[in-house]
Amino acid sequence: MSKFLKVLTGAALLTASAAHAEFGLGRDATPDEVAAWNIDIRPDGQGLPEGSGDVYTGEELWLENCSVCHGDFAEGAGRWPVLAGGFGSLKSDRPVKTIGSYWPYLSTVYDYVNRAMPFGNAQSLSADDVYALTAYLMYSNDLVDDEFELSKENFLEVQMPNEPNFILDDRLETEFPLFTVEACMEGCKDSVEITKRAAFIDVTPDGAGGGDLEGGGGAPAAAAEAPAAEEAPVAEQAPTADEEVAAEAPAALDMALVAEGEGNFRQCKSCHQVGEGAKNRSGPVLNGVVGRTAGIVDGFRYSGDMTDAGAGGLVWTQEELTSFLADPKAYMPGTKMTFRGVRDEADIAGIIEYLKSFPE
Repeated sequence: MSKFLKVLTGAALLTASAAHAEFGLGRDATPDEVAAWNIDIRPDGQGLPEGSGDVYTGEELWLENCSVCHGDFAEGAGRWPVLAGGFGSLKSDRPVKTIGSYWPYLSTVYDYVNRAMPFGNAQSLSADDVYALTAYLMYSNDLVDDEFELSKENFLEVQMPNEPNFILDDRLETEFPLFTVEACMEGCKDSVEITKRAAFIDVTPDGAGGGDLEGGGGAPAAAAEAPAAEEAPVAEQAPTADEEVAAEAPAALDMALVAEGEGNFRQCKSCHQVGEGAKNRSGPVLNGVVGRTAGIVDGFRYSGDMTDAGAGGLVWTQEELTSFLADPKAYMPGTKMTFRGVRDEADIAGIIEYLKSFPE
């Protein structure tokens, strides 16, 4: 027997002996101790405690325990995780994986909050608190309305939007058998038939002349006809001096509306800054946003949808900002902005007028 096999045999014997040895260490866990650790919540509802909680209570708990890291609207503060929004972004270059856009089961939300949150004070929340926070996170992801109450009784009625896109891993049954048979290395088929040919590149074997494409000798089709000569551009008439002054002069601000907008802008301050010294936070700086192309603030990482919209010519006019602020997620499903929107059009007008008072 080789030295290597002797070592393996000795290790196996020691392991077998240790499995049956009595070391006199520790004791059996009591039922109460087992129950204290057995707190996982399953997708089928197994493990859910009795209790309930509504969105309003969840919002209060959120602001007190969670917003310092995850933002007032679950948008994520600093580098902490974003928990809301991201709908329609999973196929983009920069997917935003949130509770609403990615997570397959609501039980995962309850389980994680119950097990690990708040940060630094885990498992300090009651069952009702966890139900309320879970309800608020559902509301933040537009899954329920603001009067919703979550409980053990209706928990399984909730289906997360991305659940259908998760599948059971059945490769052990469907694929593994295909790769456990002896592989064929030669003479595996009686005949080989070429069914398709490569376009433009002479790589397909051909016994009659080396890969000609329908008599084309592997060359691409004849070049398209030269485009017709472009018409000479019509010279634009130069604007008059009065027109230039009118175009450059900004419209006068409605200062009363600016004052109203300043008050309404308080709900935006947790994510956005304006004025001298403003910096990007979980949202970009908004100086000069009115009339600016979307998605171009230096140093801010926009969603793929916002970047694409700006590249496609989206400009934040009064009308576009009004539509966006009324319901950001409906206007642009992939936006990182998780704010639910401003319901009153007059409040929106005030916010926009206030933003106009901060030029680039």
